[in-house]
Amino acid sequence: MVIIPTSSAVPPEIAVVAVPDDDRVWVPQAPNVWFRPLLFNTVTGQWCNLLKVTAAGIVSRHRHPGVVLGYVLKGKWQYHEHDWVAETGHFVYEPPGEIHTLEVPADCPEMITFFNINGAMAYVDENGEQTGYEDTFTKIDMCRAHYAKNGLGANYADQFIR
Repeated sequence: MVIIPTSSAVPPEIAVVAVPDDDRVWVPQAPNVWFRPLLFNTVTGQWCNLLKVTAAGIVSRHRHPGVVLGYVLKGKWQYHEHDWVAETGHFVYEPPGEIHTLEVPADCPEMITFFNINGAMAYVDENGEQTGYEDTFTKIDMCRAHYAKNGLGANYADQFIR
């Protein structure tokens, strides 16, 4: 019998309620747009979060250099560049390199989607010119600043860092 030893270098698991009871956990990203961090992988650049949108309209036009996986928990959304609509219970695979414009339709008062993002997110305009950038490190900084202001404390974000 071969026994596989436990390594002391294995980081701890994360097991949290995905949709928090405390609204302070949601980090504002844009008007009517928040994210709830679940994981910041500082080795691979991956991050997992919930995206919540509480008004219809365009959320962002962006490009990912890595794969993105999504699962819609509530509501619906779509990309202008495609003819499908992601609704509650739908799984979405986004290939690396694609540029798309996320929009929440007028008949959806609230959308919440789980996203697993590998790599960065580059915001682009209609000509494909970069207008902004996010990665796991900028997301950590956003969380720390938000939690420092709202009473949870900047180090609240550290529980999601691996």
